[in-house]
Formats: sequence, structure tokens, C-alpha cells
Amino acid sequence: MNTDAEGRLALADAITYAVRNEKVTEIVDVATLTGAIMVALGSLTTGVFSNCDEKYSMLEDASRLHGEKVWRMPLFDEYNEQLKSTVADIKHTGGRMGGSITAAKFLEGFAEGLPWIHMDIAGTSFNSSVKWVKKGATGVGVKALYSYVKNR
Repeated sequence: MNTDAEGRLALADAITYAVRNEKVTEIVDVATLTGAIMVALGSLTTGVFSNCDEKYSMLEDASRLHGEKVWRMPLFDEYNEQLKSTVADIKHTGGRMGGSITAAKFLEGFAEGLPWIHMDIAGTSFNSSVKWVKKGATGVGVKALYSYVKNR
């Protein structure tokens, strides 16, 4: 449906591989998934999607510890309607409205019910101003994920 959204297809494959072949017990993925998250949250806050309140709370605590701002975005089932296809099992894009949410809803299904967190770092992965961190690649999420894993 959209050749700009090919990255989520590769990410869906990676999630599926981890679930089915590596037999993981939870998934945390980090990607510059959508420009839509920048419209919603700007370049200061990472949008986070999760199907597990407990895991999200752990990530939020870890992010706060390192001064990284995160905001939980909704995953309401009604957004699945935008992913329905007349020719495939699912579309990889739900259109412009709710774009970051439908992209996350697309990925959520590949976690196959395991606890899952997605961090959309499209707005926070690179900084072109000097307001909150140095200019350039930010490494956002690395410290929070380290603490998240360490404290599990």
C-alpha cells in the first residue's frame, strides 16, 4: 500500500522470527517507524505502544531514571478496521489518520500475544537543535533499555 512503510514489513519479520524461532518471552522493538509520531509528540518525546501495562510501567520508570521522555500511545482495537484488506490478511498501513497507531497495531499482531513494547523513535533519534541534547544522533532509548533489562 505504501512503499515508504517497507521498514515495518522487515520489523514484522524480525518479530515473527524472534517469537517463533528464538522462543522469546517478550518483545521490545525500537524503530523510526512513523513520521506521524513526530506530528503527535514532536522531537522531545518517544511514542511507546505496549500491550502490557506492567512492562510499559517498567520501561517508563527506566526512561525517567535517565531523563528520556516517553508517552504511551493507545492501541484501541477499533484501529484494526483501518488495516483490513480486500486482497490480503492485513494491510501494512492504515492511512494518514492515526498513522503511528495503525503502524503499531500492524506490528502488535506479530508478537502473537506475548508482552510487547514498541518505541517509535522517529522524532527523537536525531536532534537538529541544541535544546535538550547535543546535535546529531541521540541514542535515545539505549540507557532506558539497559535499565529495563537489568531490573527485570
